[in-house]
Amino acid sequence: MSVLQSFVDSVRSGAIEVIDLTAPLSSETPILQLPEPFGNTIPFRLEEISRYDDRGPAWYWNDIHTGEHTGTHFDAPVHWVTGREGEDISQVPARSLIAPAVVLDFAAEAAKDPDFLLQIDHVREWERANGPLPEGGWLLYRTGWDTRSGDQAAALNVDENGSHTPGISVECASWLASETPIVGLGVETVGTDAGAAHSFDPAFPCHSFLLGAGKYGLTQLRNLDRLPVTGAVVVAPPLPIVGGSGSPVRVLALVER
Repeated sequence: MSVLQSFVDSVRSGAIEVIDLTAPLSSETPILQLPEPFGNTIPFRLEEISRYDDRGPAWYWNDIHTGEHTGTHFDAPVHWVTGREGEDISQVPARSLIAPAVVLDFAAEAAKDPDFLLQIDHVREWERANGPLPEGGWLLYRTGWDTRSGDQAAALNVDENGSHTPGISVECASWLASETPIVGLGVETVGTDAGAAHSFDPAFPCHSFLLGAGKYGLTQLRNLDRLPVTGAVVVAPPLPIVGGSGSPVRVLALVER
């Protein structure tokens, strides 16, 4: 039996489970809000063209109004100034879109402190227990924030002092970008950086360091609690938008059962 036939049979039999890591995309999907004078993306919206009526009696279809970085989406290197000479979303190699993944679970810490930041020592401790980060794979950072994926206010968690969402420290972001073999970082929050990352030095270090190093970002993931700590494979194909800085994406995980 061929490798591919064996794979298909394993999916059909349930020996390989396919887990959807994608948050549903609708007008209720939380989106990042930047302060003035910065520009902001638009909420997702469907505009009906026809629905079995005089505009088109046998078909239903819509125009889609959305931003590249709305909902579960893929950040390409060119999204950030540090990666401005890097790949746009259409140039990301197809082989990079299927990769091993590991899960670092800090949901308990984030539940106690919404400003919790992942540190280098946290990752090193995880490696001592589970082995090295995967070559060319994803680091998926679980914080429990996927429970807020349908609520803009809860997802951004803003008070008089700003947004409070978990993220990664400056030092850890730099280290992940330059000293580890990962292809990218996946998170459950609306962006790969912490809510307070605008005040870090540099600001938004995950974007700055990881995209600047030619690595990628995945955001607004869910169901990370259903994945093993190691051993999953992630499939994350974005739309190949020529010149695009990112794209909504359907992220799937393959897990042996």
